[in-house]
Amino acid sequence: MKILVAQRNPIIGDIDGNTAKILESMDEARKKGAELVMCGELMLCGYPPEDLVYHNTFIDSMELHLERIVKASKGLTVIVGLIRRNIDEGEKHLLNSAAVVHDGHLLGFQDKWLLPTYDVFEERRYFEPGKETKIWEIGGKRIGLIICEDIWQHAGYVGYTRYGRDPVQALVELNPDIMLNISASPYQFQKPDVRVNVCAKAAKTLGCPVVMCCQVGANGQIIFDGYSVYVNEKGELCQLGKGFSEDAMLIDVEAKACPVPFEYEPMTNLIQALELGVKDYFAKCGFTKACLGLSGGIDSALVAYIAARALGPENVLGISMPSCFTTNASIGDAKTLAEKLGIEFLEIPIKEPFDAYLHLLEPHFQGKGVDITEENIQARIRGVLLMAMSNKHGYIVLSTGNKSEIALGYSTLYGDMCGGLGVIGDVTKTRVYDLCRHINKIENKEVILNSIIDKPPSAELRPDQIDLDSLPEYGVIDNVLEGYVENYLSIDEVAQKYHIPQEQVLELIQMIHAAEYKRRQGPPILRVSKKSFGVGRRYPIVQKWL
Repeated sequence: MKILVAQRNPIIGDIDGNTAKILESMDEARKKGAELVMCGELMLCGYPPEDLVYHNTFIDSMELHLERIVKASKGLTVIVGLIRRNIDEGEKHLLNSAAVVHDGHLLGFQDKWLLPTYDVFEERRYFEPGKETKIWEIGGKRIGLIICEDIWQHAGYVGYTRYGRDPVQALVELNPDIMLNISASPYQFQKPDVRVNVCAKAAKTLGCPVVMCCQVGANGQIIFDGYSVYVNEKGELCQLGKGFSEDAMLIDVEAKACPVPFEYEPMTNLIQALELGVKDYFAKCGFTKACLGLSGGIDSALVAYIAARALGPENVLGISMPSCFTTNASIGDAKTLAEKLGIEFLEIPIKEPFDAYLHLLEPHFQGKGVDITEENIQARIRGVLLMAMSNKHGYIVLSTGNKSEIALGYSTLYGDMCGGLGVIGDVTKTRVYDLCRHINKIENKEVILNSIIDKPPSAELRPDQIDLDSLPEYGVIDNVLEGYVENYLSIDEVAQKYHIPQEQVLELIQMIHAAEYKRRQGPPILRVSKKSFGVGRRYPIVQKWL
């Protein structure tokens, strides 16, 4: 049997467009001599559709488009992920399903058993769990079919919940010749090879090959990296789909396949993920042009590089907005960087509006010394200018705040936090530095200026300011983020693991919780880590736990 693994990039809600991608995949399968076509989880509507599923017309449209696929399936078997109504008893009215279509007929559905409700997933909010699994007799093969999460628990990678059933184990007594898994598994740093291990564990248990069809593309804050998987009955990786792009992987389960290595560079993958996140956010929302504040610092340099690659340098504007505290070196670095990237550069000094604000507020500030208020005024002037350019010229503002700053609230509401997308809001400061050095390495030239990488980080909002005046070293901050935010370690455990004084750990954790109200008002953030401050993390603004 030859299988075409249709690794596609759907758009949420574009059921007509997603159907067209499925039909194109079916045509490609015929040309390549494939008998079966696999499409990803919820391919028909895009993942995750969230509360769109509550609209009856949304579900009706999927039923109608499934009919189109059935009619077009002559000579093929097609596996399509979709949402369907639950006509049986149960708490929820909908099911996350895979339709099995064969040669002009709908053979039936396989419903997803395990519905995750952790991190970015909210499936139990919408769907009823599946109740049975079975073997599909197709092309002389006994095929087992499960959906995404159904394969993960068996490999021991589900840490947030304990399901009462194991869909992989349930297939053992049914003795499949091959198992198929359709998936919408989000990207996170250093995760791609984990899926291979998950498939390998299932293959060894079942004693048969396993094929996983993955989604690719970004939908809002969530990025899908592709890398569809085919492992043999020994759990050896035999084929791998492309990363970060659509692919049509042809598998011949009868042919002898030699094991292949899965080698990837995590930092390169992270750059590709961020690029894809920006590219799809703009393309799927109908945007074309971006602008950002180009300060001469490392964060804005990285965002400018990603934006230029994702959108084309001709569609990116970097704006330097120097104040009386901005050094000539920073202005020069920003301009030189723009020239290297080929993006448009504009300089709009903010001294005059800043002076005007101080003059306006002077009667109301009498008796008060200079403090963070004056710093924030400068940041908010810059935010106003960026949004003015956005409104007048149609730019989408890219926020340049990194995860470490966002964690501690080291940012200004309605100032540097303004924007339509937080590009590196899930990238820690230390990793920002690592990425910029890696970019120069893979580009084999100084794209991100060494003068930018080497200078002490500074907001330049007061004389001789550097971040270390207000914050601990970023290495310390980022260790606390890893331990407390991503892995839920206690204060004592974080202190012990990273050799940080307990009092300092407590102080940083208190700052993280105190900044919750700020983060709620920031832009959506591209998720690339185990735990983002964007989608998938929920903490109360008002709380007294710490």
